[in-house]
Amino acid sequence: MAVPAKSKYVVIGAGVHGLSTAYHLGRALREKGQGSGADIVLLEKKRVGAGASGIACGVVRNFYYQPAMNEIMRISVGVWEEHPDVLGYHPVGYIAAVPEPQAGDLVTIAKRHAEIGYKSEIILGEKDCHKHMVEILPDFHTEGIEAVLHEKQGGYAERDITVAGLAQLARSEGVSILEGVEVTGFDIRGGSVHAVETNQGTVEAEMVIVAPGPWAGHFWEMLGLPMEIDVHSAQGVQRRPMFNYMKLQEGEVHTDVSYATASGGEPPVIHVDHTIPLVSDMTGQVITDKPWGIYFKRDKGGVQGGAVPISLGPKVNLEPYGHDNPEHVVDESFADYFTAGLAWTLDRFKGKSRSYKQRPNGGIGAFTPDNFPVFDLMLPNVYVVADSNHGFKMLGVGKEVASLLTGGSAEALKPFRFSRFSDGALHPKSHSPYPWA
Repeated sequence: MAVPAKSKYVVIGAGVHGLSTAYHLGRALREKGQGSGADIVLLEKKRVGAGASGIACGVVRNFYYQPAMNEIMRISVGVWEEHPDVLGYHPVGYIAAVPEPQAGDLVTIAKRHAEIGYKSEIILGEKDCHKHMVEILPDFHTEGIEAVLHEKQGGYAERDITVAGLAQLARSEGVSILEGVEVTGFDIRGGSVHAVETNQGTVEAEMVIVAPGPWAGHFWEMLGLPMEIDVHSAQGVQRRPMFNYMKLQEGEVHTDVSYATASGGEPPVIHVDHTIPLVSDMTGQVITDKPWGIYFKRDKGGVQGGAVPISLGPKVNLEPYGHDNPEHVVDESFADYFTAGLAWTLDRFKGKSRSYKQRPNGGIGAFTPDNFPVFDLMLPNVYVVADSNHGFKMLGVGKEVASLLTGGSAEALKPFRFSRFSDGALHPKSHSPYPWA
């Protein structure tokens, strides 16, 4: 299909956010009698799911300390639950197990879950945490674990099925998805985008939704937005790059070790943070004596999961994106770190690290100054979804953006406005070792 000369809505990026927004916008236009998906064209420079969405771990959870994150995650889980088969969703739940410094955070999170109607259970004290976990996974270790938050909702999605399913849903609403069309610039007149320029022609647009994943900084600069900003907080004002890039420590470890619950079922996604030294299962040497954390789920032929990402700074080489780029692939230290965490958590993985076969894994994410997303109207007719690599967890953002663009209030998006940096309205921090704490 050729690039149209004009379209009422132009969505840029066919990852989770772009596809979800296109689908929900088409649906909202139809349901509100304001048009249809035929008013929407989605532009993708390669193919559906070619960026971060195509290599993500696909975890779906509400394990966040920030109230705004809790609410957007609740909405997102609702979208997953609405289309589980089409999107390849596994609602196995999510368990976070943490030491004493984070126990209070989990109590706060559980309270918020109850307030917003998200199903979860909080367990406190090492003894009760042990009892709860060994009923699910008999060889689970809880030494020094003082709190467990068991989300009865959430789980994970099969990424390839997800992006294909979202594209199917969008097309069912009449959305045109054009692959192989690269956005090269914007025709900006009077402060608004008059047209989107591509390698296959120019598209006049009334509204543009930019959902570019790791390329957020590229489009931000293309739109003439500031690449450095002043971030106001209780500690004062600090000049920061708008985007910082991180290497995502995610990978798949293949092994013949059986990973199932005591009853033979599929385990919940597991997240473990700890403050004790992390000891290598390969060498017996201490990897780190600082707080560490891993998360993992069952995968075909083994387990898949991740660890704390590595900061790369404000400049990286994004092309080619993914496993064809050596700069994007996790090195051998990730396997040591991840398998050490697995071995500490579950006896079945002890002494098994040397048998693991690792293929290229990882990727690059673009993060904002506080490591939380920016969802905002950045020009009068340009809405930007800069998600700081929370894509799968935030599937419902597209639903909220669609509501906003068709006259709704979308209250869940307001805490993620760009103005929070100048207003000092930053999200509260937890005690987690992860950057989006």
